[in-house]
Amino acid sequence: MNDTDLRILQLNGAGYCCAQIMTLLCLDNLQRENPDLVRSMQGLCLGMGDCSGTCGILSSGICALALYAGKGVDSEEEDERLPLITENFREWFRNTSIQQFGGIKCSDIIGDECGAPKPDRCGKLLVDAYTQLIQILVAEGFDPYTGREANDGF
Repeated sequence: MNDTDLRILQLNGAGYCCAQIMTLLCLDNLQRENPDLVRSMQGLCLGMGDCSGTCGILSSGICALALYAGKGVDSEEEDERLPLITENFREWFRNTSIQQFGGIKCSDIIGDECGAPKPDRCGKLLVDAYTQLIQILVAEGFDPYTGREANDGF
C-alpha cells in the first residue's frame, strides 16, 4: 500500500466520496484548501446522486484537470491543452471502466444497489484514475504540485 492508497482510505474513512477524494488529492498536491470546491464535488458522488449518472471519479477527474488548466479569473484564458488532457483522461476512463465493469455509469461499477461505493471496485478505480490523471498532467507539461497560478506567474 502506497501513500496515495493510505490517503484515499483516510479520506474515505472521514466520510468523503470518490469525487471529493479526487479533488482533495489534487488540492493536497497544491498544498491548498478549498472547502467550497470540495463541498461542491459532493454533487458528483454516486453518479450525481442516484447512481444513474456518470461515475463521480470520471466527472471529478475532468474537474480536477480543469483545476490545472481552466480559466479561473477574468485576466486568464483556458490553457490550450485542456481539451487534449480532458479527452485523454475520458478515453482512458471509458476504456478501463467499460472493460472492467461494462460501462461508465455509477450503477455499472457498483451494481444496482445504489447507496454505498464498493471499496474493491471504486477504491481501485479511484487509485488508478488518480495515477492516470497525474501521468496525463506530467506528459503535457503541467506540474501537479504547483498548479496553474505558479505556471502562469500570477
